[in-house]
Amino acid sequence: MISTKKLFERRRARARYQIRKLGGGKPRLSVHRTNKQIYAQVIDDLAGVTVAAASTMDTDFRSGGKSGGNSDAAAVVGKLIAERAKAAGVEQVVFDRGGFRFHGRVKALADAAREAGLKF
Repeated sequence: MISTKKLFERRRARARYQIRKLGGGKPRLSVHRTNKQIYAQVIDDLAGVTVAAASTMDTDFRSGGKSGGNSDAAAVVGKLIAERAKAAGVEQVVFDRGGFRFHGRVKALADAAREAGLKF
């Protein structure tokens, strides 16, 4: 039997392969979620640097005293990451769901980032 972690790693590898094949050198918006938090980074793989980052652990988010494990929190993080990426000069990205299904909090983050002006 294959463990759940191995299956997750397979899904993540498949998603990353497609991103690198079709991405065309654009920065990627990488998403990671846990039960209590959600994290997003805009990564330039060619230069090997993180251009912008946002999460529910940020002081901007924490000052409101909200929960980090729901879709509303993911939408706030999506808006934050889009603002920070645009401030860094990034308009177009490739979305990297990182092995997670495009559903729920991951989808809420992506939709909020699109509404805030990121193109993907």
